[in-house]
Amino acid sequence: MPSLDHASALRHAGLRVTAPRLATLEVVSELPHADAESVAQAVRDRLGTVSRQAVYDILNALTDAEILRRVSVGGRSMRYELHRHDNHHHLVCTECGRLEDVPCTVGHAPCLTPAEDHDFEIEVAEVVFRGRCSRCRETLTATAP
Repeated sequence: MPSLDHASALRHAGLRVTAPRLATLEVVSELPHADAESVAQAVRDRLGTVSRQAVYDILNALTDAEILRRVSVGGRSMRYELHRHDNHHHLVCTECGRLEDVPCTVGHAPCLTPAEDHDFEIEVAEVVFRGRCSRCRETLTATAP
């Protein structure tokens, strides 16, 4: 819901508008692709008394409501971004963890079609491209013997 403000997005999803939810959405807007701990710390810095678990619960509720999108970058690490409902993909650096958005390869969801769909109606394709970013390649080249 990029055209709606955060309070409207919460109401539209049937969620109460609360200071912790608004702060969480503001943080994710300002720090796209932040991990849960970074979001929790930033929310606590803004509001003071919000527990880490409360922020984690908010991240889960906002993801379930499709206001936020959870991005898996490997292992147990999850990152969060506003859900734009555009089926974009991600590039992740295998060295530093930098995460960048990549447009859908064809331009419309799901933009990838599996060889066998097992009688599913495919709605979304999630792709994570992995490699080294230019900064890490430069660092690697500079430190090579």
